[in-house]
Amino acid sequence: MEVTATAYNSVKEQTSNDPFFTAFGDTLKPGTKVIAISRDLLDSGIHHNMEVTIEGLEGKYKVVDLMNSRWTKKIDIYMGTDISKAKEWGQQKVIISWVPEKENSK
Repeated sequence: MEVTATAYNSVKEQTSNDPFFTAFGDTLKPGTKVIAISRDLLDSGIHHNMEVTIEGLEGKYKVVDLMNSRWTKKIDIYMGTDISKAKEWGQQKVIISWVPEKENSK
């Protein structure tokens, strides 16, 4: 799926009064590969703690945060406290992929 990708940091100016605490209740740790997703992506089968691949970036990124409801088809890549790295990333179109979970069958 093609989405717009931006970057964010654990700083009060970009998040809330507790910039290391996510909407899902996780604690952010600089150096981890995690993302926030726009809420509409929940309808696509992506969910909390799911791992996604971002084309052009190594490894897998875990979904640990939700973005404001005003965003659609968007992810925010966590870049710790390195604001210059986030600004350098800017805004890009990327392809994300994930493995859908199988429905429990009885």
